[in-house]
Amino acid sequence: MLNCVPLAITSFLKVPHERLIRIYNQDIALSTHFARESGRELSTENPLRAVFMGTPRFAVPALDVLASNPAVDLVGVYTPPDRRRGRGRVMEPSPVKARAQQLEIPVCQPSTLRNPDAVGELSDLKPEIIVVVAYGRLLPAEVLELPRFGCVNLHPSLLPRHRGPSPVPGAILSGDDTTGVTLMLLDEGMDTGPVIAQRSRELRPDDDAETLTDELFREGALLLNETLPGWVFGNIDARRQDENLATYTSKMERADGLADWDRSAEFLWRQQRAYTPWPGLHSAWEGKELKLLEVSPLLDGRAEPGVVVRTDGDELAVGTGEGLLMIRRLQLEGRRPAYSDDFIRGYPGFIGARLG
Repeated sequence: MLNCVPLAITSFLKVPHERLIRIYNQDIALSTHFARESGRELSTENPLRAVFMGTPRFAVPALDVLASNPAVDLVGVYTPPDRRRGRGRVMEPSPVKARAQQLEIPVCQPSTLRNPDAVGELSDLKPEIIVVVAYGRLLPAEVLELPRFGCVNLHPSLLPRHRGPSPVPGAILSGDDTTGVTLMLLDEGMDTGPVIAQRSRELRPDDDAETLTDELFREGALLLNETLPGWVFGNIDARRQDENLATYTSKMERADGLADWDRSAEFLWRQQRAYTPWPGLHSAWEGKELKLLEVSPLLDGRAEPGVVVRTDGDELAVGTGEGLLMIRRLQLEGRRPAYSDDFIRGYPGFIGARLG
C-alpha cells in the first residue's frame, strides 16, 4: 500500500530497452548519449523535474542542494515508512522526511516500489531525473527506465572499490590512503552502474566512520550540484566501472566489533574507527562488556596479547599480536565512559587483567 503525503517519488533515465542494452555493450556513457540528443539546459524558466530518494540524516545535504536550486523543480521525496524507535516505541519519521516536510515538499512512503501501482504513481510525477542518496533499497528495472536523465546515486567510496552497504567502514578498515564520493548512474546491480563524477580526499588518522560519512555526503552534495548542469546538457561522460578493481563490503554486525587481540595494534585501531559509532570496538572483562572508545597504536611496544599493562610513559595499553593498543577512554558495561586514569582509580585491579 502506498502512503503519500501527497505523492512524491524519484526520477530515472527513460531509455527504450533495446537501446539500453546496446549502449551498455559499448564503451561509451549510457545516458550521455541521450542527454546530448536533447541538449537540455537547467534554467529557472524551464526547471528540471526531479525526485529525491533518501533516508538518514547524512542524505539531507543533497536534499537541501536540490531544494535550493532555482533551476530544479523538486516534485517529491521518497523515503521508507515511519518506524517505531526508542524505549517508548514511538513512530518516528526518517530525517529525510522530517526535512522534506520543513521544506514543504510532497513526501511518499511506499513499502515497496516493486508493484505496478507504485511505478504508475511515480510515472505520473513525470520526473526527468531521480537522485538517490542512501535510500536503502534496490530499484527495479521498471523504475530505472522511467526518467529521461536517469537515476543518479551518491556513493561514499571511489567506485568500484568498496561496493555494498558499508563503504566508509570498509575504506578505514582496509587502511586505504584515499577515499572519496562517487556520483553514478544506477543500474540493477549493487553499485555497478557507470560513474559520472568522483571527488577524492586523503584518509586522516582522526577519521572515523561517523565523521567521515558526514563529510563525504556533504562533499557529495556539492559534487551533485556542480555536476548536474553538465550531466543534463550532455557535456559529461559516464564511464563503465572496471570490474577487475571491484571490492565488496557486507552489512555490519555486532560481532564485527569484537577485538581479536592476536591482530596488530594498527588493525585494532582501524577497527575502532571503522565501527564508530556502531558496533564499536569491544572486548570483555570479568564477564562484562568493555567498550574501547578512544585508542591508538604503539607499534614498538610489546605485551602478551589481551593483557592490560602500563607503558613506560605510565599510560594504559593492551598487548596485541604486534605492538600495544593505547587506551585513552573506555566504558565498562553498566558504567559511564571514563578516561583511562579515572578508570584505573576506580578499578586498580584492571592492570594485569586479561581481556577477551
